[in-house]
Amino acid sequence: MHAVILAGGKGTRLRPYTTCVPKPLVPIGDRFSILEIVLHQLSHHGFRSVTLAIGHMGPLIRAFVGDGSRWGLSVNYLEETTPLGTIGPLLGELNSLPQHFLVMNGDVLTDLNYADLLHTHIASHAPVTVATYSREVRSEFGVLDIQDGEIMSFREKPVFDFSVSMGIYGFSQDTLRPYPAGQPFGFDNLILDLLSRNLHPASYAFSGYWLDIGRPEDYDRANAEFSTLQPILMPQFGSAPFLQETFAGADVRLGGSPN
Repeated sequence: MHAVILAGGKGTRLRPYTTCVPKPLVPIGDRFSILEIVLHQLSHHGFRSVTLAIGHMGPLIRAFVGDGSRWGLSVNYLEETTPLGTIGPLLGELNSLPQHFLVMNGDVLTDLNYADLLHTHIASHAPVTVATYSREVRSEFGVLDIQDGEIMSFREKPVFDFSVSMGIYGFSQDTLRPYPAGQPFGFDNLILDLLSRNLHPASYAFSGYWLDIGRPEDYDRANAEFSTLQPILMPQFGSAPFLQETFAGADVRLGGSPN
């Protein structure tokens, strides 16, 4: 199984944490980066190859991940010199991708079974399968139901339930082939075009853990919860601390005193 991880964004909403480090490499709980957690999970679920779509601070991601062998993965890179949206970077690389593959954002923490999502997509024959999550949104205002200029009912700050995209998708080559490469093309553009042609994507409803790390408060929450999250996100490691490789730059000195 193959996965494409979208890791080329600038992470502007997560500043100052992303001032010097690309968002997929920000550490969670001082143990793992977001991207490392995702790579561990993909390997655990039976994926054997990954395409990393990189752009902003791409060399740092490439230096950290390398060929992916320490996760039991074969990793190749798709460098995005001009921002092309969620789907745009894939359109020129379809021949290097298998017929069916997973696509996901590189800033998502979840215990979703990636393999089951992809298998469900293949079995559904849908043009694309979207992992979805139920999210409650509370109105800041009282809501009026009005008919013919008359107020029929009133709800004080009601709560609405929406299904939202988790940023994880099952894709097929045939779905993307009609679209030209080299131009910006987002997930929203794709879904709207499919619907206009009466081609309906499938929903893969999920109710487990999911956190999109898009804002500083999301990142702070992930760090605060990590001791509880690690056995859920990475059960193969249990809850024991995990010592990773350490990288030191040429100008880094240990011990706090220069030579």
